[in-house]
Amino acid sequence: MENALFLDPTVLNLVSAVGVGALIGAERERRKGVGPARSPAGIRTFIITSISGAVAFALGGVGLLAVLTGSVAVMVAVSYWRTQDQDPGLTTEIVLVLTALLGGMCIHAPQTAAAIAVAVTALLYAKAWLHNLVITVISKDELDDALIFAAATLVVLPLVPNRQMGPYLALNPHSIWIVIVLVMAISAAGYVAVRLFGAKFGLPLAGAISGFISSTATIGAMGSRARKSNGLLAACVAGAVLSTVATVVQMALVVAATSMPTLFSLSGSLLLAGGIALAYGVVLTLLAARNSGSDAVQNGGVFSLKTALGFGLILSITLVISAGLQARFGSAGVLLAAVIAGLVDTHATAISVATLVASGKVTPQDAVVPILAALTSNTVSKIIMAVTSGGWAFAVRVVPGLVLVALAAWFGAFSALLWN
Repeated sequence: MENALFLDPTVLNLVSAVGVGALIGAERERRKGVGPARSPAGIRTFIITSISGAVAFALGGVGLLAVLTGSVAVMVAVSYWRTQDQDPGLTTEIVLVLTALLGGMCIHAPQTAAAIAVAVTALLYAKAWLHNLVITVISKDELDDALIFAAATLVVLPLVPNRQMGPYLALNPHSIWIVIVLVMAISAAGYVAVRLFGAKFGLPLAGAISGFISSTATIGAMGSRARKSNGLLAACVAGAVLSTVATVVQMALVVAATSMPTLFSLSGSLLLAGGIALAYGVVLTLLAARNSGSDAVQNGGVFSLKTALGFGLILSITLVISAGLQARFGSAGVLLAAVIAGLVDTHATAISVATLVASGKVTPQDAVVPILAALTSNTVSKIIMAVTSGGWAFAVRVVPGLVLVALAAWFGAFSALLWN
């Protein structure tokens, strides 16, 4: 009988309610203060409130819990009114009402209630850190950009139509807006990396990582940041070029997953292209490290909304041109399709061509030229993005690296052909 008592779910749920009240109440007790100005609720009040919520829900369900919560809210309001001159904050009062609800939740979802209690206690404990973060660490421009990004992601994105429309049915507004949000996110990642590691190492690191998402978008984001701060130019160029390393690595992975013979045929091209991109990026990173002004405090916002929207416009124009060419010439061959598709994305082209190899329609050797053609046309898109986003000072440093990577890929292919 004793074991049955302690293993009864209702008893365990009541114990959870005690734990929830004690956890939150212990934190509030430390901040309760002493004397007439002390907070009206401490650890005992929170434990009793949580237990009351559990008992109310167990006896009368949601209805009785609502009555109890309303009563607690009324008592809290009266207590706040009496002590508003000494304690203008509402945190303790609101958390006390929440504790009553969490106590009731412990009866049917104790794990969820406990998780919420831990999160609430952590927020209460981090009061000083959070206040310092919002008031001192985060600037007004950063907060404004955070709100813009939240609106673009959580408000605008779900409302944008997710269907093909426009000339040649080439445009999907939902997909294009995702890319715009992606450009803002990459720029924000670079900004955070600079805050954490300094510009001379943070921006190259952010570029190398963001390249796995979109190298073209990364180049646009880095160009925008370089345009705003000339002292970050070398670091932004390094990040832009290193994003191409991610392009090569990602291409190797997707081709390997589709057709290993195709990967073997491309191995020389990918190794040379990736090596050139890595070497060029490392040299620019070292130059950025020698630049005494590259770690200067950043001015301005986290990202440029104008640049992100401009990138979306360029992408839309490219999609329409690609669709128009395909409508005009039809499926004139794998090479033409690869060049057109490569303007937007080189990995999709590599997958499609490698799939043809896997199905026996194209030999691994014949797949090399279409894939490299897509890589080259994608390089053209990157060059356009470098010029339009970062200006000539940024472009004259990034474009040689992009051209060298493309030439290295073709040189690897021709070398393999000569050796064979």
